[in-house]
Amino acid sequence: MTVPPEELELAAAFPPAERDRWREMVKGVLRKSGAADEDTPLEEIEGLLTRDSHDGVPVAALYTRDDSAPGRPGLAPRLRGVRPEGEGLAGWDVRQRHAHPDPAVTREAILADLENGATSVWLELGETGPPVAALAEVLRGVHLDLAPVVLDAGGRTREAAEALLALVTERGQAARAAGNLGADPLGLLARTGAEGFAQASGEPSVEAALESAAALAARCAREFPGIRAVTVDATPFHDAGGGDAEELGGAIAAGVAYLRALTAAGLTLDEAFGQLEFRVAVNADQFMSIAKLRAARRLWARVAEVCDSSGAAGEGAGETRVALLHAVTSAAMMTRRDPWVNMLRTTVATFAAGVGGADAVTVQPFDLRIGLPDGFARRIARNTQTLLLEESSLARVVDPAGGSWYVERLTEELARAAWDRFTEIERAGGAAAALESGLVAERIAATWERRRRDIARRTAPLTGVSEYPNLAERLPERPAAPEAPRPAGGLPVVRYAQDFEALRDRADAHAEATGTRPRVYLATLGPAAVHTARASFAANLFQAGGIETVAGEPGGFASSGAAVACLCSSDRLYGEQAAEAARTLREAGAVKVWLAGKGTYEGVDAHVYAGCDAVAVLETTLDDLGVNR
Repeated sequence: MTVPPEELELAAAFPPAERDRWREMVKGVLRKSGAADEDTPLEEIEGLLTRDSHDGVPVAALYTRDDSAPGRPGLAPRLRGVRPEGEGLAGWDVRQRHAHPDPAVTREAILADLENGATSVWLELGETGPPVAALAEVLRGVHLDLAPVVLDAGGRTREAAEALLALVTERGQAARAAGNLGADPLGLLARTGAEGFAQASGEPSVEAALESAAALAARCAREFPGIRAVTVDATPFHDAGGGDAEELGGAIAAGVAYLRALTAAGLTLDEAFGQLEFRVAVNADQFMSIAKLRAARRLWARVAEVCDSSGAAGEGAGETRVALLHAVTSAAMMTRRDPWVNMLRTTVATFAAGVGGADAVTVQPFDLRIGLPDGFARRIARNTQTLLLEESSLARVVDPAGGSWYVERLTEELARAAWDRFTEIERAGGAAAALESGLVAERIAATWERRRRDIARRTAPLTGVSEYPNLAERLPERPAAPEAPRPAGGLPVVRYAQDFEALRDRADAHAEATGTRPRVYLATLGPAAVHTARASFAANLFQAGGIETVAGEPGGFASSGAAVACLCSSDRLYGEQAAEAARTLREAGAVKVWLAGKGTYEGVDAHVYAGCDAVAVLETTLDDLGVNR
């Protein structure tokens, strides 16, 4: 394309883009806010704008060509896309999860999914799904040579694996069947803890369970070339509130432990690599999720290099040593309140999985937190992937994140942080030892507290829960989903929305018991143009706890039916009227007077403002309103 001369002349009229010039302009802005002064060196300006993720990965304000990643798309270790240019569509495996305890219902759902866009099956068996003994019935009508089956049977993995391999052999499809047996004793250890592991797994020790997994891998390598034996499931770290670096560090540590067990059992290094598949979570933070998948492959490529002193496991290594990635939309980010928003969250996460180069993607149904999904929820889940693959043509783009200096640098920073977590686990004796000692749980708990604090302060907002709640919503009804028992020693399972949803439950229970929802009166001062912004802010905050708000002048408090009030206006009017308004509210029976904003005024008890601890505000308000805990 030829650039017209006049456009060249226009570009020449501007000074060249220089980093120091940008820093000077940013410094001017930061001086006005008080974050910098005249003596602040230019080289420190970017640091003032850099923030860290919840587990310490730096996120800068500016990225340049210097942050670009080397290599060509599609070549091992596939850091930049899953297919080289010119080799057709990349796409991914659309893997639907099934966990209904009724074998007939599960079979019907599996067939419906496979007939309408799904390409593989993720099947939970045992305590959270159909009985292992019903496996043959559940998979009746499923062409195992066309649709890979991935098992997830927890402590009954060996029994489920034997049942699937027997079924494949009976059908004469041993050479063509694909999938994964789901052996993951370290993932089970993370869920159950050391004390609960023996009872949950049926194995006397973690070492014995690793030997059993290695035996399954050896059998697959000999007799079932398309079936892998081991799933390195990193989602227990994510579901416990861990950050992306901790999730990847734990996954790599577990993967290395499995490599050691498999090679000790007689598998070659290539065979051992070929028996592993990684499962990681992706969430609505699309850039971090893209970087996570890229970083996972980079980390595993580094492991391959270290395992092979000749360096053959580097860029020229075969496909067997490339990390096979199964991305699952985050369960922790899913909400029970306003569950429809979960469709938007999973769409963003699925986009990130596709752009990041996932081999298989599972979209959690939007009603995950309510109970067992219905046909509509499963259809939306699979069609989310179909839309991105077919209508959005995401699979037609080679390395869609390529050239994003932000993503490429974020990948580098995340990989370094995750490698630090991995090496810390190795120094502690490996994955099993770090889990048993509590090291992993301690690190994850600290990260979860940081994330939980940001959620409480609404600097990490949850749409429909901490922001813009719908108090009049009617949740869909679903049968309760079975839950596996969680021994006390295992990693916890957290939900980002849990604190706000607990407050909503408390307020709803009060409304059901008394016929009246807890209420706060927004006492507005001055014309609407002056008080609307803060009144809207306060209403949004209190409603996040299930508290109804009504607004009016301070004199209307007595007839409002409320016992708590919140003043809403401008700073100027607060200075003129806040003390008198607070006195009026007190005389009318207000047990507490809040103020939307900051500043000290006579008669005002506390403040609500952007960045305040909204959970603490709501807990206090419900207490003041006499709502039972």
